[in-house]
Amino acid sequence: MDKTMKITGKGKISVKPDRIRLNITMEESYKEYEVTLSQSSDTTKILKDLFVSFGFQKDDLKTNSFDIDTKYESYKAKDQSWKKRLVGYTYTHRMLIEFDADNKKLGEILYALAHSVITPEISIEYTVSDPEKYKDELLKNAIEDSKHKAKVLAHAANIELGDIVSIDYSWGEINFVSEPIQNFAFASAEKTMGSPGYDIDIEADDIDVTDTVTVIWKIK
Repeated sequence: MDKTMKITGKGKISVKPDRIRLNITMEESYKEYEVTLSQSSDTTKILKDLFVSFGFQKDDLKTNSFDIDTKYESYKAKDQSWKKRLVGYTYTHRMLIEFDADNKKLGEILYALAHSVITPEISIEYTVSDPEKYKDELLKNAIEDSKHKAKVLAHAANIELGDIVSIDYSWGEINFVSEPIQNFAFASAEKTMGSPGYDIDIEADDIDVTDTVTVIWKIK
């Protein structure tokens, strides 16, 4: 049986984010199913029109998921037993939209959302425009790290490395995301005087990501 050496290499990179991603969630309840569905459509149109006013295309607002669930309430029957009855329906629409990192534009969009007739939940992420480029760089770094470790160990053990037998990579999902703004809360939705935008004066930190690759070499 051939002797082998198995080494796991670790790649690390730091990436400056150049995109902003808004995750938008709308959730509302109504008694009738048809009304619930109609209101969800109206809300989506309001959101799309709002973003169009900032120069986006309507299809730039993407749907992550859309659900309509039944809503029940508990009540006490005449026989004193607890039962449930249908009181309506709740729709949950999760959407996202991305644009080049621009805090001024972000502040204007958040202000417009806060002063619109709808009340979405918002989370803000900073990300990168070309994640595949950085994934490739990460893999190269991991392979180089594995090679370096193998050579160091082979030299220390006074052995000679042969050909590579296999390379094992998990292909797991890597998220290039930074969240310097967490739990963003809108100010009062009442109309106010002054500049129509929030002052978002932050500099998103670099995104640090790591990945690993396991390489098996023959030992001569």
